Amino acid sequence: MKRYDGYTEVRLEVNGEQYQVHLDPGDTLLQVLRDRLGFTGTKLGCENGDCGACTVLLDGRPAKSCYTLAVDVDDRSITTIEGLRDTPVQRAFAEEYAFQCGYCTPGFVVNAHALLQHETAGDTAVQREWLESNLCRCTGYETIERAIRKAVGPR
Repeated sequence: MKRYDGYTEVRLEVNGEQYQVHLDPGDTLLQVLRDRLGFTGTKLGCENGDCGACTVLLDGRPAKSCYTLAVDVDDRSITTIEGLRDTPVQRAFAEEYAFQCGYCTPGFVVNAHALLQHETAGDTAVQREWLESNLCRCTGYETIERAIRKAVGPR
């Protein structure tokens, strides 16, 4: 385990851009993304990893940024909702109206984008399993599931 004293400098690759950030070892990735780097699309929800509003891609895999320490992602690749502009899944969410208040939508889009990279993304059971890590308090999941099916397309 690494031991940190005082402020630490880390290098982060966010949406393909390089950043050097001085931070407290206790700063979460979510705090750094939103407060230091201005990536406010990633949302703070529950602060304990249950709701998925803070989901980002860490080296291509979904990760909850609310409890991921920023010092632990030094020299790793991070993709936020801002890095997924005009992707098939984002377009499908808009076309299928797969949102209500929209607060949870960035986490769902990021998670669904990772799902689309999965070889069995067309399997409904796999889709539902991936969706279990994100919560929506406003609506049922029908439109979200429909958007994912649309983004997967015929396989």
